[in-house]
Amino acid sequence: MHYLIEGIDPAPYRQLFELDDAALAARNIVRVTADGKPGFPCRVTLDEAEVGETLLLLNHTSRDGATPYCASHAIFVREAGTAPARFVDSVPPVFGPRKLSLRGFDASGMMVDAMITEPGEAAGGLETLFANPEIVEIDVHNAVRGCFAARARRA
Repeated sequence: MHYLIEGIDPAPYRQLFELDDAALAARNIVRVTADGKPGFPCRVTLDEAEVGETLLLLNHTSRDGATPYCASHAIFVREAGTAPARFVDSVPPVFGPRKLSLRGFDASGMMVDAMITEPGEAAGGLETLFANPEIVEIDVHNAVRGCFAARARRA
């Protein structure tokens, strides 16, 4: 069983970094500076921002379509995140220190199974859920704050 985890496409967010804070606020977006590590997980690079880096905190639709499981939540996107990270059969560094919620979906966008993993157990949780042949993708969320972390797909 092989899987792929990719960061989100940064293209829709690149021009937002050029806006001033008032223009961002009008779009419900906040510019922040990372003041600790961990604490500012970028959804493009799937790694923690370094202290002093600029990020945008914004709403992101992680699941849409003809399903009752449509979802959106706040995420961080770092200014330095110019290309989506890509992990094959491995988990990104941002998963490591976090308790995660894994939600397995079938091809029609219906949730088939879900589980919580403790820090360091994400890879095992992904393998457990992907052992179910109905599951084609798994949405990974930070369990404590609930925000979307990444999506794993069968490769």
